Amino acid sequence: MSVQEYLDKHTLSRKIEDAVNAAVRAKTSDPVLFIANHMKKAVPSVITKVKARQILDSRGIPTVEVDLHTNKGVFRASVPSGDSSGTYEAIELRDGDKGMYLGNSVAKAVKNINERISEALIGMDPKLQAQIDHAMIDLDKTEKKNELGANAILAVSIAACKAGAAEKEVPLCKHLSDLSGRANMTLPVPAFTVLSGGNHASNHFAIQEIMILPVGASRFEEALQWGSETYHHLKAVVTEKNGNMGCNVGEDGGLTPDISSLKEGLELVKEAINRTGYGDKIKIAIDVAATNFCIGTKYDLDIKSPNKSGQNFKSAEDMIDMYKELCAEYPIVFIEDPFDKEDWEHTKYFSNLGICQVVGDDLLMSNSKRVERAIQESACNALLLKVNQIGTVTEAIEVVKLARDAQWGVVTSHRCGETEDSFISDLSVGLATGVIKAGAPCRGERTMKYNQLLRIEEELGDQAVYAGEDWRQTL
Repeated sequence: MSVQEYLDKHTLSRKIEDAVNAAVRAKTSDPVLFIANHMKKAVPSVITKVKARQILDSRGIPTVEVDLHTNKGVFRASVPSGDSSGTYEAIELRDGDKGMYLGNSVAKAVKNINERISEALIGMDPKLQAQIDHAMIDLDKTEKKNELGANAILAVSIAACKAGAAEKEVPLCKHLSDLSGRANMTLPVPAFTVLSGGNHASNHFAIQEIMILPVGASRFEEALQWGSETYHHLKAVVTEKNGNMGCNVGEDGGLTPDISSLKEGLELVKEAINRTGYGDKIKIAIDVAATNFCIGTKYDLDIKSPNKSGQNFKSAEDMIDMYKELCAEYPIVFIEDPFDKEDWEHTKYFSNLGICQVVGDDLLMSNSKRVERAIQESACNALLLKVNQIGTVTEAIEVVKLARDAQWGVVTSHRCGETEDSFISDLSVGLATGVIKAGAPCRGERTMKYNQLLRIEEELGDQAVYAGEDWRQTL
């Protein structure tokens, strides 16, 4: 075949001429680079390879990382993991071999990506997120993704989402906004973990965490500053009252003083906020995670104190009285999982009191059927969105839409076992969830989520909108 025949066969002469004309119009100083990029853009992007590996999360436990290749680049994603898997959430596939990472290795999930998912997705357009996600769902054929593993499917789903954004030449948050059909993007209010307990810390504090929300800040950058300052003031307060050992941190970066009650913890946080001088511009939230200390129908707030456990049970009614008193005394704007995950009755009753926003985590597990039931029964009024409980980006968008249609709030959440992936930052902006819960302003796997939000705010420039006082009304 001659050179001319080759040019004619692939219509290269016309394509090269178009690229040269574009370079002339652009008055580029580097025509070779310009023409190369122009030609590259003219080629539709397709998935050419999906390669997975096992890495460690922030707790030193294996998880899945994926490199998704297209003819235009390589896009990496890794998935987080919780400290336990709920009955109603998508299944995280682990090997169960006690001789490998104590049974926590994810070689099966990695193999499923490299041998099955990769083959199914090669040739697909990364912009078509729903088609990619449904192709994996169809390949799995189980309701909770037992076959391939939600950790395998989600890692590929996120990597494909990043590739789709790159193909469109838009920021990831904008691509997610487009996928969700939203017209506006909003920087979320960060719910910083400042005190940790429950399953996330080795102290005697049964409550999972106390958080602060800088709702009075004018932009995200300022909110991050206020969160960091409050955190460091809290370190000083804890040191004064509990000594240096109280400044050890939990899995999500919160301080872990050995406090005896929720009220004592709130007093520490209140004092730290007072020292910042920001006053009522910073609010408080609590993740009770009550299922962890629910015994039958009673709650043992001393469950982590061997000398006290079992001596002072509280009924659900006692818990409601406690929440009412605390909300009257402290600027608490939301409480997460105030009761056991199956206690729909008292969750509904407390939610309908309208004292604060009631966020469903263990109650809902980001499961659309549980969310639908909660909406029908008015059991709570906000969704805690954990993408790994669902398993794909598309299903995450769908469950957020379900919550929004019910006029609920949405809190985008990390997991205790996190990675260096900051996807949830873009997700929270693209879906305008209003609040992001990504841990303390401490520990690299947490701060990188907040740092990514700084970059997004900078990139959006004059178009950047911080949820602030309207964190509940980003519908």
